[in-house]
Amino acid sequence: SRTAPTAAAGNIGVTVNGFANLIKDDFFWRNSATINLGWIKLDEKNISGDEGFDTATDVFTISSLYGRRLNKTWAVSGLAEYRTTIIDNFNNPGYLDIGAGFTWTPKSDLIVVIHPGNYNFVFSDENSLFESSLGAKIVTDYTTNFKGISVKSNVSVFQIYEGSDLSNWTWTNSFGYTLYKGIG
Repeated sequence: SRTAPTAAAGNIGVTVNGFANLIKDDFFWRNSATINLGWIKLDEKNISGDEGFDTATDVFTISSLYGRRLNKTWAVSGLAEYRTTIIDNFNNPGYLDIGAGFTWTPKSDLIVVIHPGNYNFVFSDENSLFESSLGAKIVTDYTTNFKGISVKSNVSVFQIYEGSDLSNWTWTNSFGYTLYKGIG
C-alpha cells in the first residue's frame, strides 16, 4: 500500500516538443511533433513482484497544418495529424486525421483549428473496437516563452457525426525551463 513505511516510489518523465513553421503574409505552414513519455514505480519492500517501472504517460503526435489567409486572423486550412503510443502498442490504435476547414490565429502563440470536414482513420488490430469515421476536428494549441520558461498546451478533439462512441481527444501540457540555447 502507498501508506506503508517501507514503500519507495519514483518516476521518470521525458517530453520533447519540436516544430518547423513557415509564416508568410498570405499563408502559413505549421509542423510539429510531440513525444511525452513517463514511467512510475511504487515498490513495497515487503511484497515481491512490483519492483519495476510501469508506463504512466505514452503520447506521440505529429501534425502538419497549412493555411491560406483570408485576413489577418482567419485562414482556410488543411490538417494532417497522427497520434499513437510508442511504448505500449505502437499504432494499436493509431489515429490519422485528415481534414479541411478554418484556422483562427488571434495572436501568434494561439492557434485554433476548426475543421468540420475531417476523416479519422484508425489503425488497430482486428480485435479492436475502434473504426475509421467521418466527423469534425478541433485543435487548440497555445505556446509561450517568457524569460526561458516555456509553456505548451495542446488539445486535439475528434467528434464523430453519428453517436459519440468513436470520438476521441488528447490533451497534452508541458512546462519547461531553457538552460542553454533551446535545451532545457
